[in-house]
Amino acid sequence: MGHWNRIKIAKCQILITNFLVLLLGLSMATMVVVIHFGDHFTVIGHASLERNPYETLRYWAFYVGISLAGLLSLGAALSTIATVREAHGLMAAGFLCFALSFCILVQVAFWRFYNPTQVEDAVLDTYDFVYDQAMKSPSSNWWQELAVIQDTFLCCGKKSPFGLLVSTGAIMCQGREAMREDCLQSIRNVLWTHYSIASILTCTSLALTVYAMMLCAFLWFAIHSYHGLDRKGRYSLTPPRSHGFQTQEPSLFRWT
Repeated sequence: MGHWNRIKIAKCQILITNFLVLLLGLSMATMVVVIHFGDHFTVIGHASLERNPYETLRYWAFYVGISLAGLLSLGAALSTIATVREAHGLMAAGFLCFALSFCILVQVAFWRFYNPTQVEDAVLDTYDFVYDQAMKSPSSNWWQELAVIQDTFLCCGKKSPFGLLVSTGAIMCQGREAMREDCLQSIRNVLWTHYSIASILTCTSLALTVYAMMLCAFLWFAIHSYHGLDRKGRYSLTPPRSHGFQTQEPSLFRWT
């Protein structure tokens, strides 16, 4: 396979990869917005705590996710334009965006590996605090906040390790509400669903980012060295030249 064929294949591959990266960036931005503004996480984040540990994590995840989606989309757009226009400067900028995205993704993966339950612990601690405060003073605002949380997660109270509702929680879980799931388990199920989606997006982003960086580096060197790519220039017609009694037909030459 010649050098020109390899470059043509690399161009097609980077265009397809950039399209997938754009879709991935859009999916990531959508997921971050849903998590940040969704009802399940908003009611937990707005709990009346002096220092809500989950609220800090929610804002951190939102800004990191939006920044990552923006970098991925920008890298895909720049490398696509660079591929079409054969501009090594734009290709280098696209590679830089992918490299920054890769660094962020590695940090997120390490954080998820070494702190697998940090978000879950923060959410459950917030619910436990609201629940305990509501049980201590049923006539306070804590009871209303607890009711909003339970209506959002479609759950009621929390069960003891033996599978029974605690005595104070049995008061509020009567009638149709008694058929609802334990709130601790319901919260874990919601978090696990979002964890699964986030893990899939993170792994896919890592794979596509590494592949995009490899293609950007290859095409940058190809464009920079002008090997195999069409040289851009203009053609002009030279006047006939006489060599003795022989005349030469007009010829074309390229100059850059």
